[in-house]
Amino acid sequence: MSGHSKWSTIKRKKGAADAKRGKLFTKAIKEITIAAREGGGDPSANPRLRLAVDNAKSINMPADNIERAIKKATGELEGVTYHELTYEGYATGGIALLVEVATDNKNRTVAEVRHLFSKHNGSMGESGSVAWMFEKKGIISLPKQEKSEDEVLEIVLNAGAEDLHTEDEFFEIQTDVESFEPVRKALLNKNLNVENASLQWIAKNTLNIKGEDAEQVLKLVEALEDCDDVQNVYTNADFDEEFIKQQA
Repeated sequence: MSGHSKWSTIKRKKGAADAKRGKLFTKAIKEITIAAREGGGDPSANPRLRLAVDNAKSINMPADNIERAIKKATGELEGVTYHELTYEGYATGGIALLVEVATDNKNRTVAEVRHLFSKHNGSMGESGSVAWMFEKKGIISLPKQEKSEDEVLEIVLNAGAEDLHTEDEFFEIQTDVESFEPVRKALLNKNLNVENASLQWIAKNTLNIKGEDAEQVLKLVEALEDCDDVQNVYTNADFDEEFIKQQA
C-alpha cells in the first residue's frame, strides 16, 4: 500500500465525519461559487462547474442550494466573493503541507492559518517553499460495487488512468490532469457511482512518520481542515501502518 493510499484512507474517514458536521456542504458551495464566477453559470460549458455540481450531488446537496450558489456567483443574487489562495508550511518532522483556502477576508485567513501552524509545532513557509514537492493529479474515489478490480482497472486504463489503489471499501484511481475528465466520464458511462473526483496536489515523494510525530501532524491537519476557510490540505506524510490502524 503506497503512502498516498494510506493518507487517502484517513482522508476518506475524515470525509465521512465532515459530512456529519455539514462541512462538506460549505466546501462544495464555495467551489461551485468560484467555478461559476470564473467560467459562467452553465455547467455544460464550464468543466470546473460541472465537476463541482456533480461532487455536490454525490454528497446529497439539494438542487436548490446548488442553483442558489450559481446565481450568487453570476450576480443574479447578492453573494460573497471568494479568493483562492494556497499557503505552504511544515509540520513536525519536516513534513510538508499545502493548504488551499477560499476566503472573503485574506487577512483573517492568513492570521488563522499561521496561528494553527504555530499552535501545533509547525511553521508557515514562503511561497514555493514546499510546492515543488507536489504535482497536480486527478484523484477519483470509487466505492467497491459490482465491478471487480480487474474490470475497473480495464475501464480506467483504457481511458488514460495512471494507477489504481485498492482499499478494503473503495478503489482510488489516479490520472494526469489531461486524462482526469475522460476517466471520470468512462466510469460514469458504465453507471458506476463515483464517490468523489477532484484535482489534487500529490507528493512526489513521501516521508515515513509514526508514533507521536504522526499524531502531531494529523492534529495540525485536522485543525487546518476544521478552519472554515480551508478547502483542502495536502501532505507528503507516509503514515505508519500501526498508526493507520489506530485511526480506524
